[in-house]
Amino acid sequence: MAKKVLILSGSPRHGGNSDTLCDQFLKGASEAGHEVEKYFISAHNIGYCSACYYCSSHDGVCCKKDDMNALMPKILDADVLVFASPVYMYSVSAQLKAVFDRMVAKYEVIRDKELYYIMTAAEDEEHTMDTALACMRGMADCIPGSKEMGVIFGKGVYQKGEILDTPYMRQAYEMGKNV
Repeated sequence: MAKKVLILSGSPRHGGNSDTLCDQFLKGASEAGHEVEKYFISAHNIGYCSACYYCSSHDGVCCKKDDMNALMPKILDADVLVFASPVYMYSVSAQLKAVFDRMVAKYEVIRDKELYYIMTAAEDEEHTMDTALACMRGMADCIPGSKEMGVIFGKGVYQKGEILDTPYMRQAYEMGKNV
């Protein structure tokens, strides 16, 4: 059965390494017959959460009038969420973190998602992705019924395009194909 897949690309660089892996995931999932959308966060205006909790007394509606209002229905409607980010200072990008924090407005109704994580980093030490993965898993802990389905650690890639000649390209394609 076809699933609705939403890829949240947290790269600040269109066509950057993590964004390129998103494209490979998209290609595999599309070829498998799923309905797939990649949402390039940096191309949209999504402000940070100001912890005013307006949403808690307004049926999950945020007081900020920005592009998160269009993204939230896509998150709610998706069967599969793919969180993708370069690793900066051992954590996820500010772009992806802003989306995570703004998801608080509907945290009581976001549930039962299959989750995939894609990360890239210049460093290739064993611990390089630990904190970023913990951040993504922390988000998953806020989604009742969520299931972690796959993780890609694209290590040792820094400059845009360095990901192209790595096994991570095939891994992302196969992960998407196996949704």
